[in-house]
Amino acid sequence: MSDFDQAKRLDALDRKILRVVQREGDISQADLAERVSTSPASCWRRLKALEEDGILRETVRLVDPVKVGKGLDVICQVRMKSHAGDARRHFEQFALAHDKVMECYSMSGEWDYLVRVIVHDVREYEEFLMRELLAQDSVASSASHFALKRVKSTTEVPV
Repeated sequence: MSDFDQAKRLDALDRKILRVVQREGDISQADLAERVSTSPASCWRRLKALEEDGILRETVRLVDPVKVGKGLDVICQVRMKSHAGDARRHFEQFALAHDKVMECYSMSGEWDYLVRVIVHDVREYEEFLMRELLAQDSVASSASHFALKRVKSTTEVPV
């Protein structure tokens, strides 16, 4: 079944469940069932089906980056030297393995990747950029943009 077909198959109760668990990942099944107006058994079956279909992924707790000393968000655009499969694969493996890289998107247009990096300060970012990101053989150039403040940051997908 395609992802589009899965999305079409979601009914109003599934969507209610998804909205609640995105906001409150630690809600008990009994409280969730009450919030979405269904029985605990029905709610449990639906949660399991949503997990098995890959619609619901892992449950996480979100950390406030400022409170753990990682208050600088940097958006970095990356241009590759080559678009060969190996070059892209190596860069993507670098991004996946690096804990400072919070998000990495393969892009259309002028830049090949958009990478969101989170660090303590500009000095830490400069070290990351010069010694790690630009040291990748496949990277030709980059442009960095420093976030002045986080206006909106959410993990909630509209359903």
